Amino acid sequence: MNFKDYRTVFIASSLVLMLIAASPTLGLIIQFPSNAERFSELWVLGPDHSAKNYPFNVRVNESNSVFVGVNNHLGALSYYLIYVKFRNQTQPLPNATASEPSLLPPIFEFRAFVKDNEAWEAHVTFIISDVSLHNDSMSVNRMIINGKTLAFNSFAKFEAERNGFYYELLFELWLYDQGSRILTFNRRFVGIWLNVTAS
Repeated sequence: MNFKDYRTVFIASSLVLMLIAASPTLGLIIQFPSNAERFSELWVLGPDHSAKNYPFNVRVNESNSVFVGVNNHLGALSYYLIYVKFRNQTQPLPNATASEPSLLPPIFEFRAFVKDNEAWEAHVTFIISDVSLHNDSMSVNRMIINGKTLAFNSFAKFEAERNGFYYELLFELWLYDQGSRILTFNRRFVGIWLNVTAS
Protein backbone atom coordinates (compact mmCIF):
# COMPACT_ATOMS: atom_id res chain seq x y z
CA MET A 1 0.00 0.00 0.00
CA ASN A 2 1.29 3.41 -0.87
CA PHE A 3 0.88 6.67 1.03
CA LYS A 4 -2.33 7.67 -0.88
CA ASP A 5 -4.02 4.38 0.04
CA TYR A 6 -3.16 4.82 3.74
CA ARG A 7 -4.40 8.38 3.61
CA THR A 8 -7.76 7.31 2.07
CA VAL A 9 -8.24 4.57 4.69
CA PHE A 10 -7.33 7.00 7.49
CA ILE A 11 -9.77 9.69 6.26
CA ALA A 12 -12.61 7.18 5.76
CA SER A 13 -12.04 5.64 9.21
CA SER A 14 -11.92 9.08 10.83
CA LEU A 15 -15.23 10.08 9.18
CA VAL A 16 -16.92 6.86 10.32
CA LEU A 17 -15.69 7.34 13.90
CA MET A 18 -16.86 10.98 13.90
CA LEU A 19 -20.35 9.95 12.71
CA ILE A 20 -20.57 7.25 15.38
CA ALA A 21 -19.48 9.68 18.08
CA ALA A 22 -21.92 12.34 16.86
CA SER A 23 -24.93 9.99 16.43
CA PRO A 24 -26.54 10.75 19.84
CA THR A 25 -26.42 14.47 19.06
CA LEU A 26 -27.68 13.95 15.51
CA GLY A 27 -30.65 12.03 16.92
CA LEU A 28 -31.68 15.15 18.83
CA ILE A 29 -31.40 17.39 15.77
CA ILE A 30 -32.57 15.20 12.90
CA GLN A 31 -35.98 13.48 13.02
CA PHE A 32 -35.61 10.06 11.44
CA PRO A 33 -38.75 8.47 10.01
CA SER A 34 -40.37 5.94 12.31
CA ASN A 35 -42.46 2.95 11.36
CA ALA A 36 -44.02 2.86 14.84
CA GLU A 37 -47.81 2.94 14.98
CA ARG A 38 -49.25 6.31 15.98
CA PHE A 39 -52.17 6.17 18.42
CA SER A 40 -53.72 7.58 21.59
CA GLU A 41 -54.76 5.63 24.67
CA LEU A 42 -57.78 6.46 26.83
CA TRP A 43 -58.47 4.76 30.14
CA VAL A 44 -60.59 4.86 33.28
CA LEU A 45 -59.27 3.51 36.57
CA GLY A 46 -61.10 2.91 39.83
CA PRO A 47 -60.77 5.05 42.97
CA ASP A 48 -57.73 3.09 44.18
CA HIS A 49 -56.00 3.82 40.85
CA SER A 50 -56.36 0.29 39.47
CA ALA A 51 -58.58 -1.53 36.98
CA LYS A 52 -60.92 -2.76 39.71
CA ASN A 53 -63.30 -1.52 42.42
CA TYR A 54 -65.11 0.79 40.02
CA PRO A 55 -68.20 2.46 41.49
CA PHE A 56 -71.26 0.41 40.57
CA ASN A 57 -74.10 0.56 43.12
CA VAL A 58 -74.48 4.33 43.35
CA ARG A 59 -76.80 6.03 45.80
CA VAL A 60 -78.15 9.56 45.50
CA ASN A 61 -75.91 12.14 47.25
CA GLU A 62 -73.07 9.62 47.61
CA SER A 63 -69.62 10.73 46.39
CA ASN A 64 -67.84 8.40 43.95
CA SER A 65 -64.58 8.72 42.05
CA VAL A 66 -62.55 7.37 39.16
CA PHE A 67 -59.46 8.47 37.22
CA VAL A 68 -59.55 9.23 33.51
CA GLY A 69 -56.34 9.41 31.50
CA VAL A 70 -54.77 9.79 28.07
CA ASN A 71 -51.44 8.56 26.76
CA ASN A 72 -50.03 10.22 23.63
CA HIS A 73 -48.17 8.03 21.08
CA LEU A 74 -48.73 10.33 18.08
CA GLY A 75 -45.15 11.55 17.65
CA ALA A 76 -45.83 15.16 18.63
CA LEU A 77 -47.46 17.38 21.24
CA SER A 78 -51.25 16.89 20.96
CA TYR A 79 -54.32 18.71 22.21
CA TYR A 80 -57.05 16.45 23.59
CA LEU A 81 -60.65 16.95 24.64
CA ILE A 82 -62.49 14.36 26.72
CA TYR A 83 -66.26 14.65 26.70
CA VAL A 84 -68.16 13.12 29.62
CA LYS A 85 -71.60 11.82 28.65
CA PHE A 86 -74.33 10.06 30.61
CA ARG A 87 -76.47 7.43 28.88
CA ASN A 88 -79.01 4.72 29.56
CA GLN A 89 -78.81 1.26 27.97
CA THR A 90 -80.97 2.13 24.97
CA GLN A 91 -79.04 5.23 23.89
CA PRO A 92 -76.41 4.63 21.19
CA LEU A 93 -72.71 4.30 21.86
CA PRO A 94 -70.11 5.99 19.65
CA ASN A 95 -69.22 4.09 16.48
CA ALA A 96 -65.43 3.83 16.44
CA THR A 97 -65.38 2.03 13.08
CA ALA A 98 -67.26 4.85 11.35
CA SER A 99 -65.51 7.56 13.46
CA GLU A 100 -68.89 8.74 14.76
CA PRO A 101 -69.23 10.02 18.33
CA SER A 102 -72.29 9.45 20.47
CA LEU A 103 -75.09 11.88 19.61
CA LEU A 104 -75.67 12.58 23.30
CA PRO A 105 -74.71 16.06 24.50
CA PRO A 106 -71.68 16.22 26.79
CA ILE A 107 -72.33 17.06 30.42
CA PHE A 108 -68.70 17.84 31.30
CA GLU A 109 -65.32 18.07 29.59
CA PHE A 110 -61.59 17.90 30.21
CA ARG A 111 -58.96 19.54 27.98
CA ALA A 112 -55.23 18.87 27.97
CA PHE A 113 -52.03 19.31 25.99
CA VAL A 114 -50.03 16.08 26.17
CA LYS A 115 -46.43 15.69 24.97
CA ASP A 116 -45.43 12.71 22.84
CA ASN A 117 -44.94 9.53 24.91
CA GLU A 118 -46.37 11.21 27.99
CA ALA A 119 -49.63 10.77 29.87
CA TRP A 120 -52.22 13.10 31.37
CA GLU A 121 -54.70 12.09 34.06
CA ALA A 122 -57.55 13.66 36.03
CA HIS A 123 -59.33 12.62 39.20
CA VAL A 124 -63.09 12.60 38.56
CA THR A 125 -65.48 12.84 41.50
CA PHE A 126 -69.18 12.55 40.81
CA ILE A 127 -72.37 12.69 42.85
CA ILE A 128 -75.83 11.96 41.51
CA SER A 129 -77.68 14.61 43.49
CA ASP A 130 -81.27 14.44 42.25
CA VAL A 131 -83.41 11.64 40.83
CA SER A 132 -87.13 11.15 40.41
CA LEU A 133 -89.07 7.89 40.13
CA HIS A 134 -92.06 7.39 37.81
CA ASN A 135 -93.57 3.90 38.09
CA ASP A 136 -90.94 1.65 36.46
CA SER A 137 -88.55 4.38 35.30
CA MET A 138 -86.03 6.71 36.91
CA SER A 139 -84.87 10.12 35.81
CA VAL A 140 -81.44 11.39 36.84
CA ASN A 141 -81.99 15.16 36.98
CA ARG A 142 -78.79 16.53 38.47
CA MET A 143 -75.20 15.44 38.90
CA ILE A 144 -72.13 17.08 40.40
CA ILE A 145 -68.80 16.43 38.65
CA ASN A 146 -65.65 17.83 40.26
CA GLY A 147 -67.74 20.33 42.19
CA LYS A 148 -69.74 21.60 39.20
CA THR A 149 -73.53 21.05 39.31
CA LEU A 150 -75.03 19.84 36.04
CA ALA A 151 -78.76 19.78 35.32
CA PHE A 152 -80.15 17.36 32.71
CA ASN A 153 -82.71 14.57 32.40
CA SER A 154 -81.74 11.00 31.64
CA PHE A 155 -84.39 8.28 31.88
CA ALA A 156 -83.82 4.56 32.44
CA LYS A 157 -86.36 1.75 32.73
CA PHE A 158 -86.18 -0.64 35.67
CA GLU A 159 -84.46 -3.90 34.71
CA ALA A 160 -86.18 -6.72 36.57
CA GLU A 161 -83.56 -9.31 35.54
CA ARG A 162 -80.72 -7.34 37.11
CA ASN A 163 -82.87 -5.53 39.67
CA GLY A 164 -81.84 -1.95 38.98
CA PHE A 165 -81.76 1.26 36.95
CA TYR A 166 -78.63 1.17 34.78
CA TYR A 167 -76.70 4.13 33.39
CA GLU A 168 -73.25 4.51 31.86
CA LEU A 169 -70.80 7.29 32.61
CA LEU A 170 -69.09 7.56 29.21
CA PHE A 171 -65.78 9.23 28.30
CA GLU A 172 -65.13 10.13 24.61
CA LEU A 173 -61.70 11.15 23.33
CA TRP A 174 -61.42 13.99 20.79
CA LEU A 175 -58.21 15.28 19.19
CA TYR A 176 -57.28 18.60 17.58
CA ASP A 177 -56.52 17.95 13.91
CA GLN A 178 -53.71 20.20 12.64
CA GLY A 179 -54.83 19.89 9.01
CA SER A 180 -58.50 20.78 9.41
CA ARG A 181 -57.92 22.90 12.56
CA ILE A 182 -60.89 21.37 14.34
CA LEU A 183 -61.43 18.87 17.14
CA THR A 184 -62.40 15.45 15.80
CA PHE A 185 -63.59 12.26 17.49
CA ASN A 186 -60.50 10.08 18.00
CA ARG A 187 -62.43 6.76 17.91
CA ARG A 188 -61.64 6.06 21.56
CA PHE A 189 -64.23 5.79 24.33
CA VAL A 190 -64.55 4.05 27.69
CA GLY A 191 -67.31 3.92 30.25
CA ILE A 192 -68.40 2.52 33.59
CA TRP A 193 -71.86 1.15 34.34
CA LEU A 194 -73.78 2.45 37.34
CA ASN A 195 -76.77 0.94 39.11
CA VAL A 196 -78.46 4.04 40.52
CA THR A 197 -80.60 3.72 43.64
CA ALA A 198 -82.70 6.46 45.17
CA SER A 199 -81.93 5.49 48.79
